Amino acid sequence: MKKVEIESLIKSFLLFFISQSLLVGALFYMNYKKEVQTLDERIFSKMKLCSYSLKCKEFSIAFVPSKKYELYTLYKDTKSLSAYFPIPNAKKNSLKMYLPKADYLRAVKSLQKEVILNFSLVLLIIVILSFIFAIYALSPLRNALRLMEEFIKDILHDFNTPLATLRLNISMLKCDESQNNKIKRIENSIENILNLQENLRSYLNATSLQIEEFSLKEVLEDRVAFMQGNYQNILFSVAVKDMILKTNQAVFIRIIDNLLTNAAKYNKNDGKVMLSLHGTVLKIEDTGKGIKNPSKVFDRFYKEQARGVGIGLHIVKKFCEELKIKIRVESELEKGTIFSLNLENIQLTI
Repeated sequence: MKKVEIESLIKSFLLFFISQSLLVGALFYMNYKKEVQTLDERIFSKMKLCSYSLKCKEFSIAFVPSKKYELYTLYKDTKSLSAYFPIPNAKKNSLKMYLPKADYLRAVKSLQKEVILNFSLVLLIIVILSFIFAIYALSPLRNALRLMEEFIKDILHDFNTPLATLRLNISMLKCDESQNNKIKRIENSIENILNLQENLRSYLNATSLQIEEFSLKEVLEDRVAFMQGNYQNILFSVAVKDMILKTNQAVFIRIIDNLLTNAAKYNKNDGKVMLSLHGTVLKIEDTGKGIKNPSKVFDRFYKEQARGVGIGLHIVKKFCEELKIKIRVESELEKGTIFSLNLENIQLTI
């Protein structure tokens, strides 16, 4: 199940569960108050009957001055639950019948246990219903995501044939020296499409990430060697001590490839791309054109150059969120850009 599906499932479940639990809890609370009131009335009725015969082991009896208390009224205090009744042919005193507070609390606790048990059973039913509701509510989203993914995968697959044809014909056209500049522009456009294709494919395949351990230094040296072959006019350098990472290697490589490609693509002739490690922060620094609005660089479709479609860094940001890598950018026009990747959440050992 994808991250967005899990998030939707949890939110739907919690929304239904919390709302129903609050409603049922309020109903149980009101019912509990009524039950306590009914318990008090039942005790008072027993006291009233007992006042005639005085043969009740449940209650204690005492005589008090008549004017102090109102007759036929139930009183609660810290020591007891009591009521007062008239004594035939006695005007100065009244009969006090009372139930010790400890006995009363035992009766209330018994009532509470019953209410809590019933409420727990209802909560269990609500949990089951909430899960069923969440699965049902998630179904349209899952179907839409599946259709979208199938459509994108079909499109990506269909890209291969025309792109292969274009690359084959371009290699044939390179014989004509007068067309080299135009051919170079076409090659750059094809490279952008291929890069976008790889980003989309990696993004789709990252739905269930396989966690693995690998060497940061080995990955960086391998990717830099690959980039050096494509950008021979750029000087790459790696100043990184070894660190073992525990995350999805394929997605991590896509992040590095995107950042290295941008650092080389938008660099000046004979420019530099420097990779360095500061604690758990990997920095990719270039001597390129810089970014005018660094705060917008991760926005979808935002771009400051004519090349590209403005989605590469947006996907990089998504990949970083998926791998729990904190990414930030610093840039100054005509001086260069620094991308910082905080790897503390995926670092295993140094």
